[in-house]
Amino acid sequence: MLLMSCVLLPSAQGQRAQAATGGMVFLIPEARMAASITAPGTASLGSVEAGRTATVKLGQVRVNSVAVREWTATVSASDFTTGAGTAAETIARSNLSYWSGPLVSKTGPGTWSPGQPAANNAQPLDTGRKAFSYTTVLSTSSSAVWQPTLNVSVPVTAVTGTYTGTIIHSVA
Repeated sequence: MLLMSCVLLPSAQGQRAQAATGGMVFLIPEARMAASITAPGTASLGSVEAGRTATVKLGQVRVNSVAVREWTATVSASDFTTGAGTAAETIARSNLSYWSGPLVSKTGPGTWSPGQPAANNAQPLDTGRKAFSYTTVLSTSSSAVWQPTLNVSVPVTAVTGTYTGTIIHSVA
């Protein structure tokens, strides 16, 4: 969430009036401007053998912003685990890679930049990554929608099981 304070100073006519009347300065209190993000609740990778890579489209991710001149959406992940989460029951988040792909749709003026525009730009989720960003010179409303892809490289040492993990999208 971004916060902004504005001070409106009198125009040239107001400045002349200021000399005669003592002047006026108007203060607009902090305006709340925000960007919000929504992402699908679940995605299934299906079945994959140890030593192979599973790929899944995660569904559409949407950022809506109101009076925000710039935002960056980030993506991060937890390890995927099954059972007690021992080493053989864990797929480390460094084995996950993400690519945002291009915009599916957008509204408002500005520049949208995918973090990973194509499959060969996929990045491991061992740390938070930029998923998408937006900039504009206008304080206006905007939205962006993309459909990211997740690749999961299953270690050859992984045991059979149903693995669960979390992919987190956030915006600031």
